[in-house]
Amino acid sequence: MNDKLPPSPDKQRSPLGKAPFRFRCHSGVSCYLICCHKVELRLLPVDIIRLKNALGLQSAEFLDKYVRISTGSHPYFPAIMLNMADRDGNPCPFLSADGCTVYKDRPSACRTYPLERGVAKTGQRGSLQSLYFLTDHPYCKGHLEDHEYTVKQWERDQFLHEYNLVNDMWAEVDAFFATNPWEGEGQAGPRQRLAFMVCYTIDDFRSYCNQHNLVNAFRMTRDRRRRILADDIELLKFGFDWLLHVLGDRPTLIPA
Repeated sequence: MNDKLPPSPDKQRSPLGKAPFRFRCHSGVSCYLICCHKVELRLLPVDIIRLKNALGLQSAEFLDKYVRISTGSHPYFPAIMLNMADRDGNPCPFLSADGCTVYKDRPSACRTYPLERGVAKTGQRGSLQSLYFLTDHPYCKGHLEDHEYTVKQWERDQFLHEYNLVNDMWAEVDAFFATNPWEGEGQAGPRQRLAFMVCYTIDDFRSYCNQHNLVNAFRMTRDRRRRILADDIELLKFGFDWLLHVLGDRPTLIPA
């Protein structure tokens, strides 16, 4: 799920389990900000929402200005990749001389590093379990810092829980997309465009919901309906449930 850096022979990657790890990134390390240049960084749906809101942009504006569409984890749904700035060293477009200008809303991959996170289904009910790996690039001196974390401490310190919750939902939706639910309509057909709207252009999906009175078409608590109407990330969660319901005939929502 973490797509910050491309695979390379120099990259060390090992299962972490429950073992603590040493890491600390700060302006005093000699490699500071090196990892923010020439990055192949995939943006997940929650990342796009956090970034476009931080920048005061509509989803379509953000996509037009900062990203490119690329091949996803499978052939049946595209990925959104962040474009590096067209200047010396090809830095992240949100990088300044002092550091990250969107740090509070930085993408999942940046937030999780130096860990990489995946999910696996366990048990008969298929509950999701987090799997963490520790990555170590030779240029990164943060691993030499005398500061130790457990995974739980790192999740708490980096405010990962909300990101992980939404990204787990996205992983289930993307796994469904891998079954090619729009077979027969061709690439970028109407159902795939609908899915693209939900996942990547949340402002367009909000307009679609308002036009079709979609939120009121399903049974839910008054509190959830209020949160969906007020918050983009809550709308994204609803959108994931709606896609699985309308495209996969799954009981993720109950018609009113």
